[in-house]
Amino acid sequence: MPTFTFNPGPSAVYPAVRQYLTDAFDEGWLSAPHRSEKVTSLVRQTVADFKSKLNVPQDFTVLFTSSATECWEILAQSLTARRSFHLYNGDFGLKWLKYAQALRPASTGLSFGVDEVPDVATLPFSADDTDLVCITQNETSTATQLREGFILNLYNRLGRALLAVDATSSLAGLNLKYIKADVWFGSLQKCFGLPAGLGVLILSPRAVAQARVVNDRAHYNALPALLAQMLNFQTNFTPNVLGIYLLSRVLADREPIKTVHQHLSDRAQKLYDFFEQATPLQPLITNPETRSTTVIGLKGDAGTIEEIKRKALEASLLLGSGYGPLKNTTIRIANFPAVPDAAFEALVQFFVKEFPQ
Repeated sequence: MPTFTFNPGPSAVYPAVRQYLTDAFDEGWLSAPHRSEKVTSLVRQTVADFKSKLNVPQDFTVLFTSSATECWEILAQSLTARRSFHLYNGDFGLKWLKYAQALRPASTGLSFGVDEVPDVATLPFSADDTDLVCITQNETSTATQLREGFILNLYNRLGRALLAVDATSSLAGLNLKYIKADVWFGSLQKCFGLPAGLGVLILSPRAVAQARVVNDRAHYNALPALLAQMLNFQTNFTPNVLGIYLLSRVLADREPIKTVHQHLSDRAQKLYDFFEQATPLQPLITNPETRSTTVIGLKGDAGTIEEIKRKALEASLLLGSGYGPLKNTTIRIANFPAVPDAAFEALVQFFVKEFPQ
């Protein structure tokens, strides 16, 4: 087993998870009835800590799902009466568009370059016939990021449309400005430092109101049903109680998101500076304004990439592969909170030793 893993998902978990799992077994969480006061109290506290530690507005609603992928489906079913518009520059944003079109065929999308900051004023959607504008804040496949200023400008152009943000590889890693969008969602297997199997869906009051207007009642995971049950801190299906318990433990032990954000930002800058100067690889994204903070993309020829990954594994360092068409010519490095500073120090020393410049 590698000493350190930089895979961007499922990614490294906090070492404390071992003890959390033992505690969950010993405390009876694995067989606790999900309608019991024991579990509803856990959900209530977890939601409170989630809002507190991540700076989520108190009037926003936090729901639990199985994954971020399920959130794509929920949003198409329960918030999109007519169509959605999707802005994307990678595989996950494109997959979200395809999910939406399968349920709402009138939905449209626009692809943009990985080094490009799109011009909000020229985006081809109209608030008159668009229910949902969808962006991927941190595109894991291309190691890109849409920053706060862009999201604010887009939100100000929405009119009656809602803004939905896939924040899967930045949620709990960056200090996101939740008030500047209506929907945020992600899974726990990245910046939360937990195993896969639980998703989080965050809704603004505007999104909750829209869910009531659409009034989707045809699906088990329809928002009206999820919202009604969460009034009592329950779900309308048997939830992943273990996942919620693990989330509660991580939130209790973690520093506030502002501290986490600053640490990851500083570490990302050091990594980008190092790889620009001292290795056979170069940052995949040339524009600093569109580079991801939490997923560092590096590019090289296929032979070099294969050699680096092999030697790194021999040194007990598991590097993340590229994704989709970039699989053989890129490496992705997860700059997630659960990956310790010692891992990045070992990574730098590996390149200094094996690939001196």
